[in-house]
Amino acid sequence: MVSPSISPSRTTCASLLRQLQVIWDEIGESDIDRDKMLLQLEQECLDIYHRKVEESRKHKADLYRSLADAEAEVTNLISSLGECTSFSRGKGTLKEQLATIRPVLEDLRSKKDDRIKEFSKIKSQISQICAEIAGCGQSESVTVPEADQFDFTVKKLEEHKSHLKELQNEKILRQQKVKSHITTIAELSLVMSIDSRKTLNEIHQSLGDPSEGTLQMQSISNDTLARLTGAIHSLKQEKQKRLRKVQELAKILVELWDLMEIPIGEQKAFSHVTRLISVSVDEVSIQGCLSSDIIEQAETEVQHLNLLKASKMKDLVFRRQNELEEIYRGVHMDVDSEAARQTLSSLIESGIMDLSDLLQSLDDQIRKAKEQALSRRDILDRVEKWKFAVEEEKWLDEYERDENRYSAVRGAHKNLKRAEKARALVKQIPSIVENLTAKVKAWETEKEISFLYEKAPLLHSLDEYNVQRQLRGEEKRKSREQKRLQEQHAMEQEALFGSKSATKKPLGPSISANTMAGTPTGRRLFTSSGRYGTSGEKERRESSRVNHIIPVNYVALPKDDSVSRGS
Repeated sequence: MVSPSISPSRTTCASLLRQLQVIWDEIGESDIDRDKMLLQLEQECLDIYHRKVEESRKHKADLYRSLADAEAEVTNLISSLGECTSFSRGKGTLKEQLATIRPVLEDLRSKKDDRIKEFSKIKSQISQICAEIAGCGQSESVTVPEADQFDFTVKKLEEHKSHLKELQNEKILRQQKVKSHITTIAELSLVMSIDSRKTLNEIHQSLGDPSEGTLQMQSISNDTLARLTGAIHSLKQEKQKRLRKVQELAKILVELWDLMEIPIGEQKAFSHVTRLISVSVDEVSIQGCLSSDIIEQAETEVQHLNLLKASKMKDLVFRRQNELEEIYRGVHMDVDSEAARQTLSSLIESGIMDLSDLLQSLDDQIRKAKEQALSRRDILDRVEKWKFAVEEEKWLDEYERDENRYSAVRGAHKNLKRAEKARALVKQIPSIVENLTAKVKAWETEKEISFLYEKAPLLHSLDEYNVQRQLRGEEKRKSREQKRLQEQHAMEQEALFGSKSATKKPLGPSISANTMAGTPTGRRLFTSSGRYGTSGEKERRESSRVNHIIPVNYVALPKDDSVSRGS
């Protein structure tokens, strides 16, 4: 036992041993037992020292290990963070070295934590945009590849930032493309009166109602863009199809209007349809101009006009036939109206030929008739000139046969002027006929058909006219020769036997005594004014005949040009 007088704090091994010796003396322990006990105490003390030494060694090893781990972690952090600094633990005890390295390690760990948070934020954004592009509802949890788990350098961070920037730009482009596609779909739907919201909802629910979300919430996935592109393509095809349908209906309407001569006022009701006849599909942008209602209205009107067409077609056919006949008659072409009308009536009643085709055939005939009429116009003008010259020739013949053409009657001077012009025109008849014949022959050679005029070949008519004109000229020549001989015989009889009618017939009413007086030769000439005088000589020189000289006592006798020619 420890003596109470001895303080435990001051107790040492020597004092404890002395106390043990005192106790052993009192007990009477033998020396052998005492040695055993001392050896046991010594062994126990050695065990304690050994244990303490081992514990100290282990603690030292732990310190070395902690220092090595700290150094390795610092090295790894510097490497993963891409720091340019280097670290050295310095000199001193292990605890001093640990005390030196711990602040550096804590600072590097803090930097790493901040860098990891920054990486996580960027990768989360990248993952979100990738999910939007992929069409996923939500981004999946961010999984960092093993290669990137120890790479938190600024360079790697910048690579992620650059990737994020590219994805953000891609997102903006896709948003713009989605917006453009939505606008295009709305415009196409507006033209055709289609519900664009329904179309967009079928593509993606985020596109149908702009009021329910912003542009950022709209789907920008590849699938959405592909479906938007497909919808635009389908709408454009539908627009093209409807435009072709409207243009076909518009052309039919115009044809039926022209065919049945529909008033302009009634046509204006479908002007919104006819104005699309010649436009391209890209030029059509008027709201509802290609709607189903517009097409249905146009189809209904076409059906209505077709019903009217059936009732009016026969009248239109005969109108075209009348127009064709008028063209033929206008250029003196042969046309059998009755046979043509009978043929048309039989075609209409039998239904063998469609009325539209029949009208088209008549229109073609009218076109060809107009072309043929135009080719005949020059010849017809010459024919009219020739016919006029022939009429004037006939009038001149009748005029020259008139015994009283120089009498003092109203209009005699006009007839004289007409006779002068007629004589000039008659002189041109041979050249007119010759030129006309050449023209007709050239026309027939070109067309390879005979030129008919009033159902007869014009060349044949010209030949007959030439023959008849020659015969008339021969008859006139013979008649003038016969008259000349008769007058010559009469004058010879007068010279032998004298006049027998001088005392029997009074003077004609157109000749007065004052007129006969003062004439030295006892003869006067009829002038164009009905008076006697020498001015008649000029008129006789201008005309083709010479007015005869009438003796005073034969003034009442009929005048005969052949007598003057014979005298």
